[in-house]
Amino acid sequence: MSTLARDLTREVDHVFARLMVRAAGDDNDRAFASMIATRAAGGGALPAWLGLDQADFKRLMAAHFPGISPDVLGAADGASPILANRLNERAELLELLLTYRAPSVPSAPWMAQIVASGCMASDHLWHDLGLWNRAELTALMQRNFPELAARNVYDMKWKRFLYKQLCEADGLAVCRAPSCGVCVDYADCFGSED
Repeated sequence: MSTLARDLTREVDHVFARLMVRAAGDDNDRAFASMIATRAAGGGALPAWLGLDQADFKRLMAAHFPGISPDVLGAADGASPILANRLNERAELLELLLTYRAPSVPSAPWMAQIVASGCMASDHLWHDLGLWNRAELTALMQRNFPELAARNVYDMKWKRFLYKQLCEADGLAVCRAPSCGVCVDYADCFGSED
């Protein structure tokens, strides 16, 4: 492991531990802490404040990590804003997620906004969100959007699954996969089956 990778891992671990010490005990605390810590260390692909507006990010921090300053992410410098030509796409994903949110999970609307923002990036959704593995994303989807998650019976990659749901809602039989051309696993998904 390179020195840079070790430093990044150390920073993620430090911020994550700091957050989890103050966690409110909600089921989404760990996922939010992973995303915040990864973003604070410069990882993942979420825009500033995880794709929430600044006021909602402050409310998320107060609800899930009371006593921790929302400035844990640092300045918004280096933020990767959502491109204007993709705002409609993000809005459609957000509407899909909000339609299937678990009413018993108070932070599900924030999670919907964050997941929709993560879909705008070009890698696997769990990686773009700053989660540490795909299992964390699956648990997040099952917890926050259980009815939607239950429809993923073939364990399709989550970003692809969400876009497929949009296409099916529009009556499209064939759906372009999101960001496939730049995905690191493109050859695995679209390569020879030999």
